[in-house]
Amino acid sequence: MTTSTTKQYLKGGSFLIEDHDLDAVFIPEEFTEEDRAMAASIEEFVDAEVVPKIKQLALGHNEDMVALLKQAGELGLLGAEVPEAYGGMEIKKTTAGLISEITSKDGGFAVSAGAHAGIGTMPITYFGNKAQKERYLPRLATGEILAAYALTETSSGSDAMNARTRAVLSEDGSHYILNGSKMWITNAGFADIFVVFAKIDGEQFSAFIVERGFEGFDVGAEEKKMGIKSSSTRLITLDNVKVPVENLLGQPGDGSKIAFNILNIGRLKLGPGSLGTCKLALNAAAGYALERKAFGRSISEFGLIQQKLADMAVQTFASESLSYRTAGYVDRILEDVHFGQEGAEEGILQGVREYAIECCLVKVFATEALDFVGDEAVQIHGGYGYSAEYDVERYYRDSRINRIFEGTNEINRMLAVDMLLKKTMKGELPVMEKLQALMGELMGAPAAPADEPAGLLAEQQRIVKNAKKIALFISGVAVQKYMQKLSEEQELVAMGADLLILTYALESMVLRTLKVARDQGEEAASLMAAMTRVFAHDAIEKINTVGKTALAAFQEGESLATMLKALRALVRHQPINTVAIRRDIAAAVLAAKGYPF
Repeated sequence: MTTSTTKQYLKGGSFLIEDHDLDAVFIPEEFTEEDRAMAASIEEFVDAEVVPKIKQLALGHNEDMVALLKQAGELGLLGAEVPEAYGGMEIKKTTAGLISEITSKDGGFAVSAGAHAGIGTMPITYFGNKAQKERYLPRLATGEILAAYALTETSSGSDAMNARTRAVLSEDGSHYILNGSKMWITNAGFADIFVVFAKIDGEQFSAFIVERGFEGFDVGAEEKKMGIKSSSTRLITLDNVKVPVENLLGQPGDGSKIAFNILNIGRLKLGPGSLGTCKLALNAAAGYALERKAFGRSISEFGLIQQKLADMAVQTFASESLSYRTAGYVDRILEDVHFGQEGAEEGILQGVREYAIECCLVKVFATEALDFVGDEAVQIHGGYGYSAEYDVERYYRDSRINRIFEGTNEINRMLAVDMLLKKTMKGELPVMEKLQALMGELMGAPAAPADEPAGLLAEQQRIVKNAKKIALFISGVAVQKYMQKLSEEQELVAMGADLLILTYALESMVLRTLKVARDQGEEAASLMAAMTRVFAHDAIEKINTVGKTALAAFQEGESLATMLKALRALVRHQPINTVAIRRDIAAAVLAAKGYPF
């Protein structure tokens, strides 16, 4: 890993073929006093107004949630990412991540506020014309009006382009007439405006701003859900709803561009949102372990409980590292782009699009980490974890939706690999050149001497380099075999995505640890280094298993034997005493009574 003071704008997906400069990587330790002050004021609101009402909110009375959202709007929470010109704060994506963390103290409130401020408001922010922004954004920023996003239908969940809702231009050209239905619409019970997607004449997928009061617009009953019970989720129906032509967002046919860009932003924010609940679950588990006694002593003294706490902390640290690394990349590329400038909105969207691969990886890793952490928190609580009297029961239930939100994790795995391949085919990333050199190296051709990592986490840095080689190697061989039909081999594509996810997460932890060690001293980074060593040990073992499974799926005989030999060379690593290291991590968690950073 290198360091310098040179400002860099890194290509999305380039982590696979390059070593990223420490100064180009944002870490949570770099939040400013202003960032932390804003976070503290929002946390004060959540603790004072939301947390005490969690059980009441879970009864599903919409007026309670609306009242809280109105209060949040008065504080500026709902307009955090709205341009200052329209009454918002126009904050950075990293700071927005902090807000997502804090609001996660109640899943239903987080979803309601996020749906309004994110997928409900951002389409107008980025794609609305001046008149639309002036009409809606100031009122959305303050919570005077509340928003929802209506994309999903009974026949088109992950397959959004299969929408059946239709829009037809009226004979006099003044309105679009919408017919159809949308399901699973968050905030539908009380939202004032809806960003609704429909196909003009059954062909041009487009987005419209639909107001609740439009004739023919109706909502169904509240869905009975497993989790996020305090949020409103309903079906909406459109029966000859007349939408003024000036409420078309963008141009006819812009619907896919709007939907997919907004989903990228949503994926980016799901990382910190899931991270926030990871921290809460870990804090609850550590506190309970310290209090609970069994067989005459605290269960926090038991090795298997300590192992669970350590693994929960490692997954949380990994989620935090890759989530804020990615948000920092987006902020960095947008440093000189500001609302109000000509073409600013498109510039911001391009910045988010640049890291669409990383947004997918963040979404998958963080949401699956939360499911693991939430599950272990329940297990540490034992029977009490199954009781609604304890918060971990709610964390467990609320976590499950995150793997479905913003495209299922299966879809996000497919997308990450597909986008990487498209960048390669377009020549945006020199993946093929790297692959050719790697294949020569693996098949015995002499390789150019490379600098061996040294110092702190030298072995883990080497594991990162080899993990990248394995992801390149296996993906390259798969592409050569299947070519354009690779997308049909979904199991293999998912394995490729898992290699990317593990590699990106591990490298994010290594970079963060090295940056803290450089800036604050190795002692300050010692616990981070311990967590990174444990993760690296487990990750390379998983990568080995995925690699062998993938190669055996499309190679056989001597070819398979040769490739497995190359894989064995790349996964070779020095065993470490992870049992002892996990005990040290658990000791730090218990001393902090939760997440230690």
